[in-house]
Amino acid sequence: MIWCILVVGILLPQSLAHPGFFTSIGQMTDLIHTEKDLVTSLKDYIKAEEDKLEQIKKWAEKLDRLTSTATKDPEGFVGHPVNAFKLMKRLNTEWSELENLVLKDMSDGFISNLTIQRQYFPNDEDQVGAAKALLRLQDTYNLDTDTISKGDLPGVKHKSFLTVEDCFELGKVAYTEADYYHTELWMEQALRQLDEGEVSTIDKVSVLDYLSYAVYQQGDLDKALLLTKKLLELDPEHQRANGNLKYFEYIMAKEKDANKSASDDQSDQKTTLKKKGVAVDYLPERQKYEMLCRGEGIKMTPRRQKKLFCRYHDGNRNPKFILAPAKQEDEWDKPRIIRFHDIISDAEIDIVKDLAKPRLSRATVHDPETGKLTTAQYRVSKSAWLSGYENPVVSRLNMRIQDLTGLDVSTAEELQVANYGVGGQYEPHFDFARKDEPDAFKELGTGNRIATWLFYMSDVSAGGATVFPEVGASVWPKKGTAVFWYNLFASGEGDYSTRHAACPVLVGNKWVSNKWLHERGQEFRRPCTLSELE
Repeated sequence: MIWCILVVGILLPQSLAHPGFFTSIGQMTDLIHTEKDLVTSLKDYIKAEEDKLEQIKKWAEKLDRLTSTATKDPEGFVGHPVNAFKLMKRLNTEWSELENLVLKDMSDGFISNLTIQRQYFPNDEDQVGAAKALLRLQDTYNLDTDTISKGDLPGVKHKSFLTVEDCFELGKVAYTEADYYHTELWMEQALRQLDEGEVSTIDKVSVLDYLSYAVYQQGDLDKALLLTKKLLELDPEHQRANGNLKYFEYIMAKEKDANKSASDDQSDQKTTLKKKGVAVDYLPERQKYEMLCRGEGIKMTPRRQKKLFCRYHDGNRNPKFILAPAKQEDEWDKPRIIRFHDIISDAEIDIVKDLAKPRLSRATVHDPETGKLTTAQYRVSKSAWLSGYENPVVSRLNMRIQDLTGLDVSTAEELQVANYGVGGQYEPHFDFARKDEPDAFKELGTGNRIATWLFYMSDVSAGGATVFPEVGASVWPKKGTAVFWYNLFASGEGDYSTRHAACPVLVGNKWVSNKWLHERGQEFRRPCTLSELE
């Protein structure tokens, strides 16, 4: 038992320093080992309780035999001086020992272990964050609740199912956020699984209570009334449902009297109200963005496709790449996006990940109003920054970027390593600062972000593409490759077609690292042109 406590104490302090487990799959894997240690401790406790009960059982069986014999001839039994002595000893001493054994709490070790570990557990924010991630994946990849509940996701290795309790919890999270669209979907899924006979601690009354209100909030009064009546059939004394029933009937009667002539229009309006409303985090390009995440709506025509090539690239006769040139592939034409294949080895990836893991913290974005870094719901990942001087591998990667792009990395930002969490994403954004953000990189003193280099350090089973909604481009993660594009034209003007996003990870674990290269130092490496858009 002590061993289990010590092991957990060694494993977990690192996690304590990094709250927000749901934002990083890499750190969530630590929780798997934590739970395994808990299970081991629990099994030790069960074994201790079983050993204790076995001792009590043997004692009871022995005394059962003894008392059965003694009660047949009590006087003759205690007439034997040894029996008389042992009877006195048992009742005076041994029964007290048995009492102590029965009262002995075998759970101390397990409870101590659990108490130590609990301070490192995910919190309410993690649970809600993971629930919201499922809802986000549901919308982005057009998944119905039954598909998610059954775990029928592409590329899964370990299939898992959602219980009625799980579906109910997802519905409650949506309800708390006033997201009645998803509340309805998940409460209906919970009800469906109950109707199919699934045994659950959640009853239909609780589900119908949430469901009827969610439907009402979306404007479908007829369905809300129907669900409320169904609830009252199960629990006629339900106070809130009785109140809602009277209110719904009153509203319907009032609408019927006031709008008899416009019943058709009302019907059309009701249908519209039942549709998914505008999300709180509304993006004008969300539909386009989500389509690209699913691999739909890509705008590359066959004519343009013919102009994309693969080639060997020697970095303008760089000695490092003359004998072993880099493999280069055109991913897109405008903006020009280039992929380098086999550009980072598995060994280098492992070292970069090992360096980054202890430092991973919630990824931040530049607040355009304050100019400061802050966390945002539209960026769900954890990141760490690595300097070239702290490890030769990082320095080597920096020089590789410089050799292949021809740009000076001495003014670039440090290598940023990111690991995406449950449904991890980074919604559409620009890497460069726009004209209304003149102070975005002022503290760096190196000008705007001229270009982006992005290493893919893992394959992703499903989802996780890098998409460019303005031009309809999707670039899919492939371990060992990197993509490169210019954020600014040679004139220094921003290229707005480079607005891009990291799609939610549907299944798998996404690791990337990126290098943002800045303007300073590139004056002779990428000379300015006479046209703003060149």
